[in-house]
Amino acid sequence: MTVTATPVDEPEQLEPQAAPVSRASRWARRLLPAAAAALCGVLLYVSFPPRTLWWLALPAFAGFGWVLRGRSWKAGLGLGYLFGLGFLLPLLVWTGVEVGPGPWLALVAIEAVFVALVGAGTAVVSKLPGRPLWAAALWVAGEAARARAPFNGFPWGKIAFGQADGVFLPLAALGGTPVLGFAVVLCGYGLFEIVRLVVEARRTGAALRRGTAAVAALSVAVPVVGALASRGLVSDKAEDGTATVAVIQGNVPRLGLDFNAQRRAVLDHHAKETERLAAEVKAGKVERPDFVLWPENSSDIDPFANDDARAVIEHAATAIGAPISVGGVVERDGKLYNEQILWDPEKGPTDTYDKRQIQPFGEYLPLRSLIGAINDQWTSMVRKDFSRGTEPGVFTMDGAQVGLVTCYEAAFDWAVRSEVTDGAQLISVPSNNATFDRSEMTYQQLAMSRVRAVEHSRTVTVPVTSGVSAIIMPDGRITQRTGMFVADSLVQKVPLRSSETPATKVGTLPEMLLVLIAAGGLGWAIGAGVRGRRAGGV
Repeated sequence: MTVTATPVDEPEQLEPQAAPVSRASRWARRLLPAAAAALCGVLLYVSFPPRTLWWLALPAFAGFGWVLRGRSWKAGLGLGYLFGLGFLLPLLVWTGVEVGPGPWLALVAIEAVFVALVGAGTAVVSKLPGRPLWAAALWVAGEAARARAPFNGFPWGKIAFGQADGVFLPLAALGGTPVLGFAVVLCGYGLFEIVRLVVEARRTGAALRRGTAAVAALSVAVPVVGALASRGLVSDKAEDGTATVAVIQGNVPRLGLDFNAQRRAVLDHHAKETERLAAEVKAGKVERPDFVLWPENSSDIDPFANDDARAVIEHAATAIGAPISVGGVVERDGKLYNEQILWDPEKGPTDTYDKRQIQPFGEYLPLRSLIGAINDQWTSMVRKDFSRGTEPGVFTMDGAQVGLVTCYEAAFDWAVRSEVTDGAQLISVPSNNATFDRSEMTYQQLAMSRVRAVEHSRTVTVPVTSGVSAIIMPDGRITQRTGMFVADSLVQKVPLRSSETPATKVGTLPEMLLVLIAAGGLGWAIGAGVRGRRAGGV
């Protein structure tokens, strides 16, 4: 008998072909969330100035919510770190413009840890009802921590600072940067929930769950309605009359870290621009200012110790016939201060403000001995630490109360608010950005000042050594601005205001409440997980 064999697909023969597909699938499942997290971080960066694409923050957080949903806290930690790197690496690249990539990468590596912890917490609460609320509160809690540690914090990159052109901006007047940032993140997570529910309903044919759908819809609707309702809190109406202010940008003789190598030249530039403005005033081309604002480091020569510097400033003040706020570097009792000096054309220096929030690794060097042992470049750059001021700075300039917030301080909620509660009718942010060349840093900082104007309903002036200098109305509009690395001046009549916004009145209370909400969500999720494991064990 003849037997004909029928070909059979044997498992042993198929396995070598199936295995590569399986491995590729596993790698795709791992790499897709990682790549998506990093790309969402980049999308968030693109929403920040100098671009006006503020709305990209919403899909950035929607994507981040998708990546984290239902994952373990360990996976959330890693994905959160990748999101943080995607966001902060390009956002903070300016920190390495003159000192190389080392400090930039180290700063980002540390700051991204806070985002990683938020990612871990968000993954945990993603299993709870009302997940957008808990997740958005967690983001604000992460920003609150980042604004305080290490080395007194680094709040650069708060979500609020990317919203100067956005529809949510009026919320800054309601509850400050925490409420503004919370609204944006909540709306982003809410959008993800809406898309997820619709897709799930179409795929399964099941009806939308009313409670979940309501939470998702409210997560989007409440921030938008709140922003529209908060517009009434924003006003550029003069409450205490007006003042004609002059902002001086003298420019610097060179760029980079050695911008002040010719310190006398920097001082002379600002004096010369002030005298040029005085000539235009005398010719009737420009209205005479009530007071003049110079930038930070406009006189790195101590005018109290150097008669030639004092003479230059006095000549400029006499020429313009108005008090000048001069940014100086002053040594007093063996200590170095970054100081604003109120210089009267007749009386000379009459008041001072010492910068309180000084910049680590720029104005002082933490862990000096340890860092010096690793890299002596930092110790040579920061030869002597600046000391901190202790009191708010509000100058009385021709009857107007001008609050001083020096450069880096504009990133800190408390530093700006303290000037307003101390009586400031107008805020000035004297800055020196020459160290950072033509980077995005200038525009990021300018956006901060716009948010601060709305937060406290005050005119904000931004005199900068090398640009961009600007005058900002209490509603956040820039009415005048200079170019970069040019000598220029801005003169404008601006409103003086004394009423306090809700944000000014309540201070840190909204931030504290959001941190408590975040803690409550985490506690609920962890408790539910523990109970679930116990029940499973039984």
